[in-house]
Amino acid sequence: MPSPRILARGSVAACLFALALSAPAWAAPPAPPQAIDPAADPDFEAALPPLDSIQAPPAEEIPAGTPPAATAPTPTPPATPAPATSAPAAADDADLAAPLPPLSGFDPTPDAGNARVPSEAAPRIRYRLAVEGLKPIGLEDDFRSLSALANDSKDVANSAQVAARANVDVGLAERLLRSEGYYDGVVSSSIVPAADKAGELLVTISATPGPRYSFGAIAVTGADAEPTAIAREALRLRTGDPIRSIVVEGREAQVVLALPQHGYPFAKVGQRDILLDDATHSGDYTLPLEAGPRSVFGGFRTKGQDIFDIEHLSVFPRFKPGQLYDSRLADDMRQALVATSIFSTVAVQPVATGEKAPDGSEIVDLEVTQRKGPWRVLAGSAGYGTGQGIKAEASWTHRNLFPPEGSLTVTAIGGTQEQGASVAFRRANAGQRDRTFQIAGGFRRSDFDAYNANTVNVGINWSRQSTPLWQKRWSWSYGAEIIGTNEKGAALTPDGDRPRRNYLIGALPMQVQYDRSDDLLNPSKGYRLLVRASPESSLQGKLRGYARLSGQATGYWPATDSLVVAGRAMVSSIVGASLEGIAPSRRIYVGGGGSVRGFGYQQLGPKDAQDNPTGGLSSTEFALEARYRFGNFGIVPFVDAGRLGQDSTPGLSHMRYGAGIGGRYYTNFGPLRVDLATPIDRRPGESRFTLYISIGQAF
Repeated sequence: MPSPRILARGSVAACLFALALSAPAWAAPPAPPQAIDPAADPDFEAALPPLDSIQAPPAEEIPAGTPPAATAPTPTPPATPAPATSAPAAADDADLAAPLPPLSGFDPTPDAGNARVPSEAAPRIRYRLAVEGLKPIGLEDDFRSLSALANDSKDVANSAQVAARANVDVGLAERLLRSEGYYDGVVSSSIVPAADKAGELLVTISATPGPRYSFGAIAVTGADAEPTAIAREALRLRTGDPIRSIVVEGREAQVVLALPQHGYPFAKVGQRDILLDDATHSGDYTLPLEAGPRSVFGGFRTKGQDIFDIEHLSVFPRFKPGQLYDSRLADDMRQALVATSIFSTVAVQPVATGEKAPDGSEIVDLEVTQRKGPWRVLAGSAGYGTGQGIKAEASWTHRNLFPPEGSLTVTAIGGTQEQGASVAFRRANAGQRDRTFQIAGGFRRSDFDAYNANTVNVGINWSRQSTPLWQKRWSWSYGAEIIGTNEKGAALTPDGDRPRRNYLIGALPMQVQYDRSDDLLNPSKGYRLLVRASPESSLQGKLRGYARLSGQATGYWPATDSLVVAGRAMVSSIVGASLEGIAPSRRIYVGGGGSVRGFGYQQLGPKDAQDNPTGGLSSTEFALEARYRFGNFGIVPFVDAGRLGQDSTPGLSHMRYGAGIGGRYYTNFGPLRVDLATPIDRRPGESRFTLYISIGQAF
């Protein structure tokens, strides 16, 4: 044990060291340490108390019988040795003396007997939520739809989780209050045992909304009079209206849209400022506006891949150079470019030119950024119909084989009763937006009960058609076609003779459609009107002309969110020729999946002695169905009606009816349709059930 002097010296040294550490940062650095001889320092010696005045600590009481310890001499203290340890005697523990087992024999698998067995699961805490103060101001439903307490599990492991959820919901309620203009609102939470149910907590979120703030002064700053007036008109905020976040954000979004629609493509809206007044409970609203220059349309620029040149891009816009800039017209052009299916991505952005129009407006060009999409496309479809058999169709298309937008399509048809192939060249936006030019030719072999025909045709056509990407209100087509066919039809004479004849026909098919439906493949509301006409003539020998005419109306009414009632009415007629003078494949037939369901393909109407359909010169058709959808599936009960006449005047006498039910599976390219139907008042020879499988609704 060190002497008391040394202990005291060590204490003083420790104090000096502490003082040195606490010296201010600006103090001069201490002198280098020097060895100090305590005996040579009289001041230090004088500060130490004399050893005689230090009382020794009281001696420990030694139990009786304990021999006194020997008094060791007082030698000069040597250096402090390391603590001595002594190993236990081997005889005391035989296991410790035994050699350790080799590591190779060690099994690391835990002893199942020593594994900790979990105790019974701790009881979970249940709670219920009460909300006070939000219902009178119409916020309780919004709160409960977002609440952590209301939407998470109602049982938790401990009360700390309940408290954490309550804190989250307090913040939620405060944000909801501010979003509706209650800036002084106060929200608190309480958690107490439920009085009516043991072991359950009652969590109460209490809100005191306070007064609702309303708009005071409303100002749009930083712009000239014209853009400011446009912004104020779009903003539509009025003094005295409550300050609601959703309204403010929505109206500011309208400002962002309105300015580019009225000649300011580079307008920017700054950060709003609402200065609240606690005394009047109102807020003065200020919206900074950087309108940019008033602009007019100029020309075009291209960026990225050079797929369409400037000349072809000039076909798409519905505006003229010098017209006041309108972002809706620029977006209309972008949508038309997307509808070509030529691009993977395409963007249309205004670019300032620095040039001025005669009225002082800035001229802006439209920069079209083009990126090539997939140009080679494989497509296929398949279906089945009673009387029509199985039919599959596959096609290969190169969308831009003859730029710009010159496509080539090769199509093959295979089926149990119909086979064929065709080739078509098609140029979209041919010299005018939405105008399509097409030349097509093909061969088809058909073997139906009504006729057997081998047909070759070639035709030319101009059209304006709807597509799923760009559904048009008005669409039309007109063209010319030459058809050469070798056919055998039903027997029209008492002797039952069915001679095979050759026909050469020239036709001028045309149609126009007015479409007010909401979807091309799966309409749920609106209506469509379609009129077709095809003046035709035999080109063999003496010209014999006639005309094929038809009109159709379809309507769609959404009875509920999941139920659509759809109806169809159609009449058709051939005027100017007798039934014998028309090729069997050009006559009118009724029956099948796209006509009157419940009857086989072309099976409704007059037949010859061998039960083969003869066709007719007029028809009348009706259909009514209820389309009920649940998720991606649907059920469609339907009733169809129709008649086929052998004169040219459509009528309502001798109508036949079919009824059935269908299933639908809705995909992103249209519904898959399966219809099962039966004829009402079935006659001998008619099928009991007919089945139709295809893509798209029946009408």
